[in-house]
Order: sequence, then C-alpha cells, then structure tokens
Amino acid sequence: MCGIVGFWQPGAREIEGTAREMARRISHRGPDSSGEWSDAEVGIVLAHRRLSIVDLSAAGHQPMPSANGRYILSYNGEIYNHSDIRREIDNSPEAPNWRGHSDTETLLEAFSRWGMAATLARLNGMFAFALWDRQDRTLTLARDRMGEKPLFYGRQGDSFLFGSELKALRAHEQWQGEINRNALALFFRHNAVPAPYSIFNSIQKLPPAHYVVVSDGGKTVTAPKCYWSLENVVATGQAQPLSGSDSEMTDRLEALLMDAVGIRMAADVPLGAFLSGGFDSSTVVALMQAQSARPVKTFSIGFEEAGYNEAEHAKAVAAHLGTDHVELYVSSQDALSVIPDLPDMWDEPFADSSQIPTYLVSKLARDHVTVSLSGDGGDELFCGYNRYGFGYSFWKKLSALPAPVRATFAKLLGTLPPAPINGLMGKMPGRLRQSAFGDKLLKLAEVLAYPDGESFYRSLVSHHKNPAELVLGATEPSTILTDRASWPEVSDFRERMMYLDIKTYLHDDILTKVDRASMAVSLESRVPLLDHRLVEFAFSLPMNFKLRKADTKWLLREVLYRHVPRAMMERPKMGFSVPIERWLRGPLRDWAEALLDEKRMREQGYLNPEPIRKMWQEHLSGKRPWHYYLWDVLMFQAWLEKES
Repeated sequence: MCGIVGFWQPGAREIEGTAREMARRISHRGPDSSGEWSDAEVGIVLAHRRLSIVDLSAAGHQPMPSANGRYILSYNGEIYNHSDIRREIDNSPEAPNWRGHSDTETLLEAFSRWGMAATLARLNGMFAFALWDRQDRTLTLARDRMGEKPLFYGRQGDSFLFGSELKALRAHEQWQGEINRNALALFFRHNAVPAPYSIFNSIQKLPPAHYVVVSDGGKTVTAPKCYWSLENVVATGQAQPLSGSDSEMTDRLEALLMDAVGIRMAADVPLGAFLSGGFDSSTVVALMQAQSARPVKTFSIGFEEAGYNEAEHAKAVAAHLGTDHVELYVSSQDALSVIPDLPDMWDEPFADSSQIPTYLVSKLARDHVTVSLSGDGGDELFCGYNRYGFGYSFWKKLSALPAPVRATFAKLLGTLPPAPINGLMGKMPGRLRQSAFGDKLLKLAEVLAYPDGESFYRSLVSHHKNPAELVLGATEPSTILTDRASWPEVSDFRERMMYLDIKTYLHDDILTKVDRASMAVSLESRVPLLDHRLVEFAFSLPMNFKLRKADTKWLLREVLYRHVPRAMMERPKMGFSVPIERWLRGPLRDWAEALLDEKRMREQGYLNPEPIRKMWQEHLSGKRPWHYYLWDVLMFQAWLEKES
C-alpha cells in the first residue's frame, strides 16, 4: 500500500524537488521509502511513497521502469493474482528475467506484453496507478474495479496534477484550490463528495473501474474509459441467474469466499483482521482462521456507552474461532480527541461519523500488524441493510394507501420522540430488537409521501433533501441517483437499491472512510468481499438467497454458520457508530456552537445560516434530533477552518 503523486508541466524547473514535497505530504501512506522519476525535457515527473508489503527489498522500489525501458510506473495497491499472471508470462516463448517478486514488476511486464486494456481485464486487486509511456509520451491513470484506492487529477494553471490525496496536490506551486459550490451541495446530500466530483473546481476523482489517457503536455485528457461495468454485471445476473439447492449454493459461495480471503492473506509483513462480531467481519475472520496454521490476529474496540458497544460479541466470536484477539475499550474523550484531526485525514468534507471508530480500530491494529482485512461490502452485495428489508416492505405496504392517509401517518410518525422508542426497543427479545429504531422511524416518516420506489430510495439515502438551498450560489449537479436512464433493468427494486448503494454509498463513503482511516496510521486494509468474482456471483443470485423471510444476507449467514454457531450470531444489527446525538448536546456543544455561529457563517459566505441555526436549536432543545444533518455542516465548517 502506497501513495502516488506527480504532475506534467512542460518547461517547469526543479520538478523532482516539487514532486518530492508533494509526496512528503502523503508520507503516512508510505513511510518506508520514497522515490521520484522525471523527464525534464518533457516536464513529466512521477513520485512515490512506499509501504512495503510484498518484496520488502529494493527490487520493489518505485517509480519502477519496465525491463524494456518503455514504461515507468508509480502504483498504489495490491494485485492479489499477480503470481498467476507471472506464471502466464513465464509460460510464454520469451520469459523475462525477473528482478524481484513484487506485483509492481509483474504489472510492468504485463503492460509491455498485452497493453492496458488486456492487462486491466486480468487483474484481481485494489489499485490506483500512473503509467508513463516514454515512446508515445502519454500518461495513463487507472483505478480498481470497486474503487478501494483513490486517485485525484486535474489541471491547475498550466500543470496537470494527480495524486492519491488532495493534500499532495496542494503542495504544487500552481495550486488554486477554489471550492466547488455545486460539489458542496452534493456533499450535503450524501455526507461525502461523490465521484467524479471533488470539493475543488477543476479537480476530479477518477471513477472506479476506469482509466484516462493524458497527452499533449497534460492539456488533453480522454473521457474516463470503463474496463469493467457493474451495469453489465447486473444485466448478466438478471439474464442468467444462478440455480441450485441451498447446500449447493452455500458450497459455491464458501469456495469463492475462501479463495477471495486466501489470496488477500499473502504478505511479507504481519497480517490480521478487524472483527466487529457482525456477520461480515466474522465470516472473513472465520475463513482466515480456516486457512491459517496459527491464530489470526483480530482487533476490535469497545465503547462505554450502552448501545454502541459490539466488543463483547467480537470477543465471543474470537474465542470460538481461536484467534489472537486484541480489544481496546475507549472512552468518549478518546473518541472526541480524534475530531480535530478529521479534516486533515479526509482532505475534503466527509461526514460519516463512523470515521471515528474506524480510525481508532485502525490505530489499534497498526500497533500489531501492517495489513488488516475487513468485512466491508457484505450489506451491499447480500441485501443486508434495513432499507432493503423492513424499510422497503413497510413503504410498499403504506404506499398503497391514499395520499392523505399516508401524509397523516407520516406526520404521526414524525412526532414520535426517538429516545423513548429506542429505549423500549432495547428491552425487546433479541431477534425483534432493532438498533436506533426510533431514528429509523423518523427517517421513514420523511419518505412515506413519495409515490415511487426511485423517489423513496433517493430520499432515504439523502441527508439534506434540498442541499442547494443550504449552499449559497449552488446548483446541485446531476448524479447517478437522478439519471434513471443509466440504471440497469431489474425485476426487483431491492436489486436496484443494492446496485445504487455500491455506485454511491460504498464507493464514496465506506471505501473512502476505510482508506483514509487506515492510511492515516500506515495500515493496509484489504476487503475480500469486494473481490469482483464475488460481486458477479452476488448479482447472479436470486433474491431468495439474499433475503429469506426476516433473514438478510441469508446465504452469507449459511456460510458463517458452518464455522460459528447460529446462536452466537442471533442478535440485531448495530452498525459501527458513536453517540454523536448526545455528544452535540454535551461535550461537543461549545465546539459546535462556535462553528455554527451565524455571524461566522455569513462572513464565510458559503452556507445559509437560517435553516442550520433552526436545526441546531431544535436539536439542543430535544424537539428533533438533527445530529446526522448537523454533523455534515460541522465537518464542512471544521474542514473550511483548516483550509483558511
């Protein structure tokens, strides 16, 4: 796992020194070594920060030239099947003399033999890279299928810049950093800035599963080219669904999972896994332990606040599987102490409050290992979120009622105080218990009036429902959520929700959160459930294998039950969260009040203070919990303060 950066600026001087400083800004992504390569005549420079994972020797140093001298590669990530690719190359008529055993060298040899498109089609991994072609004088930027690794690019002045994080681009002398108000509006809808936008004008995020080719001194950039289409995956799954008995399908999924986990256990450094005790992380850890001759190192954190602590569940799973388990209980003050560092970690406004525990568990793991596997992706692939089951079913039944009746019912739900409902739910039997049920009813009340599934879904996944009114001078751009013509045809709307969640929430929120939190402490995070073979398998499964009666992720559960007793997992889904609602009324109140000061917002000139102050006062009085919406505003304000 590493960090990449560079620029193309014809006629510039001292380009390696500038690139070195740009790379230094992301040294946390690669603390083990650094390097630069440049062609002063052309004005191109590539720089690299290395976190050594495979081939710890100098043979893995980057930027790396190809054996034939044509290509220079600066690469971030891991190619899990690179040994298979090497064997394919070794079986060719002209086998190379390998200099080491790094996947970087494998990539370069593949590009030299097969070209860009054919190589990308062969890769199973997470990556973002910059490849300079000395012969054609072109720069290619590419990103992995699921978007695990980030890549920003764009022109500033007469320079073309690219890098793993925005802070690296800021170090260039021509950096302008003008805030994109339209992208800011999108942030307030999604609590993250969705690709291809970034918070800055003229800087983009490369979408997952795409690459661009840059030429003409950095002036010409092709439109992003797709090399693997999730739309096609969904369409193929609909046209050619899998069939088989329950046991046969469980066997198939277990075999796929075993391989996806196994190939991600290859490393020349200590390796472990995050373990929350939920289905996804428990499945990953169970299959790791099944393939390991020694106890797998697992990590979890616990919170003192009731309702936010899964550490006891994780400990029980770890004990059953026999892992070498490390847990750390953190106080609210431990979590709160992270908040001042969040804007710098995420580099642009980002407001998923689970960023705090994700950072804390990454920090804990880094004290023991350099690589950690996580269970992200299971909800989106196997129908795990409440909105796919209870939420959609509830809305579908109520949507058949006349509009006035729905409006009355929505108004009634909206008046119910969440806290007492959450308290009552906590006393329910395990299988009937729902985490934060009062908050979910409140959210459901907001979407009951929508006449169709598409509107229902968009409202359900939106934070601020009309963010352009919140951001002064903004017009909210079109996204995949508003472009229904681009959605694949599916017979079950829940499949469409899962597809859209992958394209938006998973890409822009979950994977961004995991990458920045882990890389902030120089920890490589790997996500086995996002192996593209598993994605293709999941979208070929009939819905009955994902959601059966009240059981979400049914087939994934069946795999886990072969390794962990069913009774150990029979509990409500909790999520990975912190008590932001209470903190904003307590220890964070003064901090929030300063950032939400009306005079301050007016002087900054980005936000409309009236609706924000109204939410803040209602939250403080207990009239309505607005913590998710307010956290968006606070994270922007905290980020803006760092930018000033």
